[in-house]
Amino acid sequence: MEQLKGLILSGGKGTRLRPITYTSAKQLVPVANKPVLFYGIEAMAAAGVREVGIIIAPETGDEIRSLTGDGSRFGVQISYIEQDAPLGLAHAVLTAESFLASSPFVMYLGDNLLQGGITELVAEFREHEPEALILLTPVPDPENYGVAELDAQGAVARLVEKPKKPATDLALVGVYMFTPRIHDAARAIAPSGRGELEITDAIQWLVDETHRVESHVVRGWWKDTGRLDDMLEANRLILETVERRVDGELVDAQIHGRVIVEGGARLERSTVRGPAIIGAGAVLRDAYVGPYTAVGPGCVIEQAEVEHSILLEGSSVRGLQGRMESSLLGKNVTISRDQRQPRAYRFMVGDNSEIGIL
Repeated sequence: MEQLKGLILSGGKGTRLRPITYTSAKQLVPVANKPVLFYGIEAMAAAGVREVGIIIAPETGDEIRSLTGDGSRFGVQISYIEQDAPLGLAHAVLTAESFLASSPFVMYLGDNLLQGGITELVAEFREHEPEALILLTPVPDPENYGVAELDAQGAVARLVEKPKKPATDLALVGVYMFTPRIHDAARAIAPSGRGELEITDAIQWLVDETHRVESHVVRGWWKDTGRLDDMLEANRLILETVERRVDGELVDAQIHGRVIVEGGARLERSTVRGPAIIGAGAVLRDAYVGPYTAVGPGCVIEQAEVEHSILLEGSSVRGLQGRMESSLLGKNVTISRDQRQPRAYRFMVGDNSEIGIL
């Protein structure tokens, strides 16, 4: 089998993470202070993939292009492919056909995280040489995913996109491996009821045409970071893997467990319990940061407690009574408490936001 290329899909609108994604691509929201998209690129580089195409949308493509660059820092060569509208994963494959040409390829959804990367899976694809290799994992809510049915030998017999009555609990994980035959499949199918060319229909076409489609059940964790709870869970899982490193300045401060304090960060009279990461230039003053928290570069936490949360660059949390937890703050967000009496809540909140006060 010839050298695999990589295709990363990074063009969706990210409606489930609004209002964060009104101003930024969902694939650039950081997990453990690193954009989700970068984990996919690194996984491809580790698996020996050297040419990577990234599908971008007109609205967010410039931001992705400027932050991700030409791929040299990841050890890959990146090409950017604009998709006019998110018309389905199979449509994205067709959009990238000139880049992919006759190469087999691995397709990776840019907002997904997969424990252990894809090196082993790429090796399996090379060894067995099926027309497609799909990844599956049991989920409690298969009606929200593409679902696979396997025959008695474990081969893929049927795929259904978001079935009302799922026959199994095996959902497709956002990583696929294909030969160029998938282009024929994508051209042969019609748009689904929601007006998209579904990758599940294209893979089903391969099955119906008696082409070999293999599956691999994922043993480790997999996360689609499209929702707040999943983003926080992915942050927790990644932080579980960090090693303690303190490059910043501690002034009468305490660090417990596996905590990363980036250079230029300053902790004054504060406590951080890991796993956690404090970004470059962040300031903690008379503060407590609990486990599973990622504090972005330039953030300020002062006279406040934060736990199990993600703070994007430049945000500040000051003077809270009680603990802020399970939260995601966008860039340059300010959370503070006014000390004047009588006390009242004052908010400026974007569309589709959610605020919980306990």
